[in-house]
Amino acid sequence: MEETVATGRRKTAVASVRLRTGTGKIDINGRALNEYFPLEIQRQVVLAPFEKLGGVQKHDIIIRVNGGGVEGQAIAIRLGLARALVENQEDLRPDFKSAGFLTRDSRKKERKKYGRAGARKRFQFSKR
Repeated sequence: MEETVATGRRKTAVASVRLRTGTGKIDINGRALNEYFPLEIQRQVVLAPFEKLGGVQKHDIIIRVNGGGVEGQAIAIRLGLARALVENQEDLRPDFKSAGFLTRDSRKKERKKYGRAGARKRFQFSKR
């Protein structure tokens, strides 16, 4: 297997995932997975597509991610990993689709409007 490149997005986070055969090394912006995502739940989100495969041992993963927050970045990486794995093995598509790994969450922050406190909230009303 040569290198497979896929992109994942969530809110304003964009992750570029490179998947190649290897020993299971994960590199996120030049740092290790445990260093980049200190919380166990975030690491579980990132590695969720590999739970179906039974581990990361067969792949080296190089990830470049920017924008958004930590949680959005984790979900963007999950989408990129799932897309890269499906590109290599098409028979994974139904499993990943049913688990929701291939669905791009298109929700973004709504812009603030003029004359309002936020996107929809009004300024405080004063009767007198």
